[in-house]
Amino acid sequence: MGYTIAEKILLAHSGRESIKPGEFIEASVDLCLGNDITAPLAIVEFKKAGFTKVFDRNKIALVPDHFAPAKDLRSANNCKMLADFAKEQRIKNYFEIGCMGIEHALLPEMGLVGPGALVIGADSHTCTYGAMGAYSTGVGSTDLARAFADGKVWLKVPPSVRFIYKGKLNKWCGGKDLILYTIGQIGVEGASYKVMEFCGPVISKLEMDGRFTMSNMAIEAGARAGIIEPDAITKQYLSGRPSSVVRRSKYYKSDKDAVYEKTYDWDISGLEPQVACPHLPSNVKPVSQLSRVQLDQVVIGSCTNGRISDLRIAAKLLKGKKAASGLKLIIIPATQKIYLQAVREGLAEIFVKAGGIFSTPTCGPCLGGHMGVLTEGETALATTNRNFIGRMGSPQSFVYLSNPAVAAASAVTGRITHPEEIR
Repeated sequence: MGYTIAEKILLAHSGRESIKPGEFIEASVDLCLGNDITAPLAIVEFKKAGFTKVFDRNKIALVPDHFAPAKDLRSANNCKMLADFAKEQRIKNYFEIGCMGIEHALLPEMGLVGPGALVIGADSHTCTYGAMGAYSTGVGSTDLARAFADGKVWLKVPPSVRFIYKGKLNKWCGGKDLILYTIGQIGVEGASYKVMEFCGPVISKLEMDGRFTMSNMAIEAGARAGIIEPDAITKQYLSGRPSSVVRRSKYYKSDKDAVYEKTYDWDISGLEPQVACPHLPSNVKPVSQLSRVQLDQVVIGSCTNGRISDLRIAAKLLKGKKAASGLKLIIIPATQKIYLQAVREGLAEIFVKAGGIFSTPTCGPCLGGHMGVLTEGETALATTNRNFIGRMGSPQSFVYLSNPAVAAASAVTGRITHPEEIR
């Protein structure tokens, strides 16, 4: 019996001769990640257990991004805990204000993750790196504390579900639409504790940014990981990264006789931009059915859609136009590098002239942290990944999710809008 990509990576990191879904394994990690919400808890547990030295200062990444720049005293204290721990342990990959970014966009950009790696992070969207052919998954802060100490983690081997996408993506559609459509089809528990393996002709042509978006939102279907076979597009992306990652990379592919719990096979040729309606990422409808939904705020950014290609799409639609009167337009590039690129290309100027704000990288409004919290009765359209009740602020607010093109077009009209309407 053959293995899937995910099973091959877990097997290689377990030191065992074989594995199968349902088994518990102890595996060695290539990188463990914490942010300003989860890492302080891990640091406390690490010290409480009596540990004084991390297992490898080069295999830990600390990124204060959720409430950073610090929005209040508690946030400042959390960020300082990360800074102090990084200094004490001489952790190489600590990214403070000025060099930080939203963690799941920053780590691939910095070349800290590559194909075949096993990555854990005390953040559910750690599954993002599966887009590169890595097995990456979210864990709790106590699991992170243990990994700080010895570089290992206990994992239950998940079964894999295969998603095959055929046909041709329509204009204005991308990775966000594919993953929203998928979650809409299977539900928020449709891949619970499973690996979502994305493949097929559509995925083979999808650029890395779109792949990152799809893997990022695998957790919204309950998955442990969302993985894509690394290929020529992956290699091209890695070509500009540090050579050490390229050297360590292992390009796994699923065996022809690998066992999948289930296979979905879809032709997406007629797919139009998808929008997730309140209050679940699975409550998905085509954008054309939502033209009467009025908006108070539009957010373009996050670890899901804050990359340079996302900003270029938004700027293309916003150039020479103005956001609707009374609408709050917030654009947040995912990293400092993306921020600078957007400035060089004139995208930042387009956003500001359109009546928006162009923010420093931060998770901010995605989790109702800062930089765009909603009050009672307000409605937002965002390129973020979750729209649960109260996710962006008040439990009496409403959040819709879309791709950057729909978000930009909707900012102009003040209601959910198909991009073609303003072209």
